[in-house]
Amino acid sequence: MVATADFMNSETLSSPGQRPLLVAAILFVTSLVSVLPAAAASKAMDLARQLNDAFVEAAAEASRSVVVIEVTMAPEPLTAEDADSLLERLPDWFKEQFLPEQGGSEDAPAPRPRPRQPETFQANGSGIIIREDGHILTNAHVVDGAKTIRVRLQDGREFDAEVRGIDELSEVAVIRLLDESVKDLPVAKFADSDKVRVGEYAIAIGTPYALDYSVTVGHVSAKGRADIVPWWMNGNNMDQDFIQTDANINPGNSGGPLVNLDGRVIGINTLIRGMGTGIGFAIPSNLARTVADELIKTGTYQRAWLGIEIIDLNDFRDRESLAPGVKHGLVVRGIPAGAPAASSDLKPSDVIVSVNNRPVKNIQDLRAEVRSKPLGSTLDIGVVRRGKELKLKVETGSLTEEQFARIRGGVPRNSTPPPEVVPLGIEVAPLSPELREKFGLTQEKGVVITGVRPGSPAADLDLTPGMVITDLDYKSVDTLEDYQQLVKKADPAKGVVINYSDADGNSRFAVLKEE
Repeated sequence: MVATADFMNSETLSSPGQRPLLVAAILFVTSLVSVLPAAAASKAMDLARQLNDAFVEAAAEASRSVVVIEVTMAPEPLTAEDADSLLERLPDWFKEQFLPEQGGSEDAPAPRPRPRQPETFQANGSGIIIREDGHILTNAHVVDGAKTIRVRLQDGREFDAEVRGIDELSEVAVIRLLDESVKDLPVAKFADSDKVRVGEYAIAIGTPYALDYSVTVGHVSAKGRADIVPWWMNGNNMDQDFIQTDANINPGNSGGPLVNLDGRVIGINTLIRGMGTGIGFAIPSNLARTVADELIKTGTYQRAWLGIEIIDLNDFRDRESLAPGVKHGLVVRGIPAGAPAASSDLKPSDVIVSVNNRPVKNIQDLRAEVRSKPLGSTLDIGVVRRGKELKLKVETGSLTEEQFARIRGGVPRNSTPPPEVVPLGIEVAPLSPELREKFGLTQEKGVVITGVRPGSPAADLDLTPGMVITDLDYKSVDTLEDYQQLVKKADPAKGVVINYSDADGNSRFAVLKEE
């Protein structure tokens, strides 16, 4: 303001010869002030229009391979017990006053017939064309149990379809059009979901609330989301992770694509957490495509697995007692009987730090490496045991849904009077014929846990009567004498590593430590 005030003082204005120059200068400066913001605004609008065009083009390109799936479902059978459950919980006075036919009065009119349960109901979802001959990728819950399936393409054509294969553990399904004359359908293009970045744009396309080809825009909010599916939706049996997005997903979007700005599929929209929360989840495209290809070929998807129970090393409270100085890894919590790893040298309490020389920092790293190998492949597992790094060979097996569902911890048993008391609150006894029969044991070596002292370190863990201790501080326990000698040498202040198994042969471990 000082420079402007000096320039505009009375002496300058009073000079007649300089007034034209002054006017010209003022006009020039004014033109600069007005022109520069307009140019900047124009450039910003050009960028906005380009981004807008990118969204439009991506949605148009991806929508060509999106289909609307309409299914006819049979409802779950409604039993008389289900129908009467609410009435049974009502008090008698309420039924006598408001529901006389349920009150038991002799003068009560005959009960009114209940409305008949509908034999079928309609539902809809979305899908993606992945083969020119009419194979379509969608979610398992969209078509599982469907009595009829009708598919509508973007060009308006409709076809009947049938299920080719369903993999409930990944929530992936493939259906195929029944019209064999169909060909040259527009096939979706897939992106590498491993290269998806948190924060990049994401576009969801589908049929929410039967509103065909709805498009919503958001971002990739997170990757590697696991344990988000509730148990009543088979979440306990799912062994995968999801892409999280804030692109609005609603009922009917299931099975539709989540695409990037190139119109390439990065995920399959699968579920939401709450309505209108902006929290949706999509199956990564790499996994969905792998499962779908196998379903097309064989109708089923065979998983490679090791059959081990694991937890992140950073979530294990006594991590230093297992792997001093190790920052990342997975603790082998247990090995179920019959699992592929049960026949290897891998043991509970081992800390997995690598697979095939690739570092393992979390569960997703291990899953990805195991999944990427054919069934029956032998993996080089790098573990830390007692502070030493070892290389173990473990052969993968095939995981069925039934096997996955059976993976559980030890079976609780009832306590029996303790014949022998040892430190850390564990009461043990030799493997006698009586104890074998009592607890249903088949082990030939070890000592049987017959009781756990309340308030002891063992009481905070999973140790229960009927379990068999097979190793202590990485040394075999064949007899009660072996166990007693090893306990004398153990240091409870540092932690005692105990390997044990249950009646079914599932092996696990625990670190018992006196605080």
